[in-house]
Amino acid sequence: MSQFTFETTPKIICEQGASKRLGEIARELGISKVFLITDIGLMKAGLIDSALSSLSQAGAKVAVFSDVLADPPEVSVQAAVQAAIAAGADGVIGFGGGSSLDTAKLVALLAKTSQELPAIYGIGLARGPRLPLIQVPTTAGTGSEVTPIAILTTPSHEKKGVVSPLLYPDVAVLDSLLTLGLPPAITAMTGVDAMVHAIEAFTSRSKKNALSDALAIKALQLLYANLPEAVSDGKDAQVRENMLLGSLLAGMAFANAPVGAVHALAYPLGGHYQLPHGLTNSLVLLPVLKFNLPAAELLYAELGRAILPELNSVSDELAAMDFIEAIAAHVITMPYAQRLREVGVKEHELEMLARDAMNVQRLLVNNPRDVAYEDALSLYRSAY
Repeated sequence: MSQFTFETTPKIICEQGASKRLGEIARELGISKVFLITDIGLMKAGLIDSALSSLSQAGAKVAVFSDVLADPPEVSVQAAVQAAIAAGADGVIGFGGGSSLDTAKLVALLAKTSQELPAIYGIGLARGPRLPLIQVPTTAGTGSEVTPIAILTTPSHEKKGVVSPLLYPDVAVLDSLLTLGLPPAITAMTGVDAMVHAIEAFTSRSKKNALSDALAIKALQLLYANLPEAVSDGKDAQVRENMLLGSLLAGMAFANAPVGAVHALAYPLGGHYQLPHGLTNSLVLLPVLKFNLPAAELLYAELGRAILPELNSVSDELAAMDFIEAIAAHVITMPYAQRLREVGVKEHELEMLARDAMNVQRLLVNNPRDVAYEDALSLYRSAY
């Protein structure tokens, strides 16, 4: 526990209105030809207008790629890479949700290196150099602005990841004003996603350490306390900032103490049914928490006491069970589907999902309790 390596994004700016200073931030990195990656929804909503104005005032030439797709498929990322090369970009800005940020990471890398995308799936296979990279999240969920991971959807509907320290951006910009217009359902999905990151980092069997633990606890405290209000009344900039900070801290935690079975079971759901990542995590979260209880009771008790101080006076067993009940109480009130049957999954498809989940061994090995095929199938049935 006392020996560990910890990495994260070297510069983090948490400031309301900071996206209006992107020109200055880009200039400090020596970027003059910006390739800004976002999605068409943010374009139409005008959320990137002030950023574009700032970049223009700083003298930067900007090319915008707004064709980012949810759970980005390989073809979308490859199109963005070619567009960045054609634009002669010398720096990349990811502006949006996790899909935009993950796309930006890979564009910054692949527009500068000779490697092909399929060759770098896995851990530590990517080689540099890469272009300077700034990440500006507009959702409080993925924590992608402080993780070395990019997740894509392959042509066979698998979720595959590129994991490399090269994917840490140079600067992360947290501007809560960008999140004020997030609809309740998206706020809920991304917020629960961030809570999952904190919980799984804290209970991870791999690389769990004192720093990741501290970050995970603080992240969960912020997210648990602020999520209901962010969903019910999303116009409070301070609540939104607390959510963004919680998401970032959870991202820092799981980037160093990786996630487990919740994510492993969520990935096949996203790949086969094109469901939002936060939703897929939420759909399997409660069954996995209950499954892990025998192996994670003490850790759950600690998390429970962190979010509910009154649990300091009860036993570990009761604190752990109350923790699961507290998370469940948040999740079941969220304004989205709660069961697999509600999102188009057929009962006869659960075996396929379980088989696919067993292929995500890079995450299952981190889970506090071993997961066999029969366990995965039982968990999907519980979520159905």
